[in-house]
Amino acid sequence: MQKQPNSAYCFVCGLENVAGVKVRFYETASAAGAAELLALFSGRPCHQGYPGRMHGGVLTGVLDETIARAINYGSGINVERWGITAELTTRFLHPVPLETEVSARGRVLTRNRRMFTGCGEIYLPDGTIAMRAQGKFLKLPLSAISGQDVELPGWRLYEDEE
Repeated sequence: MQKQPNSAYCFVCGLENVAGVKVRFYETASAAGAAELLALFSGRPCHQGYPGRMHGGVLTGVLDETIARAINYGSGINVERWGITAELTTRFLHPVPLETEVSARGRVLTRNRRMFTGCGEIYLPDGTIAMRAQGKFLKLPLSAISGQDVELPGWRLYEDEE
């Protein structure tokens, strides 16, 4: 598995964001051999919705980023295109416990020059699907998203903690 970079302050993947989810992303393949992005994370008390459960909005953010990042599969650290959510449909199937490592998987379904569609799931440790999402995403460079030329602070490969 090839690890994708994290940022410093993104709410989903930022490793220096004290309230962030600190999701780690890896390029892998589905059982059928298709390119797929794997995300690993554990919700902490600050991500709580109902007692002992992750907030649905936090889970939506994680799955949204997992699917959006799938367009960068194989691009390495020099990402020139970003998946920007235009539409996202979610379905919640089971609650996700806090302080338990769970995974998400995202993949690109269709693509053209300007947009792509993708889908993904969040899995409980026993393999049960807790959430599904499908969406449409624009492909844009960071300068078009932010309206200025910017660098990504802290955007790099971070070593996994043991």
